[in-house]
Parts: sequence; C-alpha cells; structure tokens
Amino acid sequence: MLQRFDPRTVDVEMLERIQGWTRTRFKLAPLAPVLVSEVACSVPGCPPLQTVVAFWTGEARHQFRLFKPLLDVLYDDIGWLMATDHGTASWDCC
Repeated sequence: MLQRFDPRTVDVEMLERIQGWTRTRFKLAPLAPVLVSEVACSVPGCPPLQTVVAFWTGEARHQFRLFKPLLDVLYDDIGWLMATDHGTASWDCC
C-alpha cells in the first residue's frame, strides 16, 4: 500500500537537522538562533534550489549558501568553505 506523507514534515525535520549541525560545527549554544531557508534561483547556470544558513555570534551575523536543495544537505556540507579552526575563521564566505 502506498503511503502519503506531508512533505512539510520532512522539510521541518531537515531544517532542524541543519540547524543542529550548524550549532555543532560552529560551537554555538544549544538554543542559539540559526535560520535555514531554501531559496529558488532563476539565474542561468545557478542551481535551481539552494540552502541558505544564517546565525549570530554576539552582535556579528554570519551566513553561507549551499548550492543544493535542503533535502540534499549533509553534515559535511556545513562550513566546508571555512577553515577547520572555526575559532579564527572568517565565516562570511558567500
């Protein structure tokens, strides 16, 4: 029997997973605000769906863009453009 699922449930679970991965990767507080969005791009050569992540450390806002849809993001995609020593990295890469 085929089972229907609400794609919004899957998206919410993935959003929460990416938020958690970002907190872990950048050593943020467990409840630190992390915004994750999937955005469409219509520019030629641009991936049609991208994932954008933003978070704050103190008063500084940091963001990065992953050139893949939300559901395709893996833990290793989070912060791959940054140095391995996240304490001294420049995070505003994209």
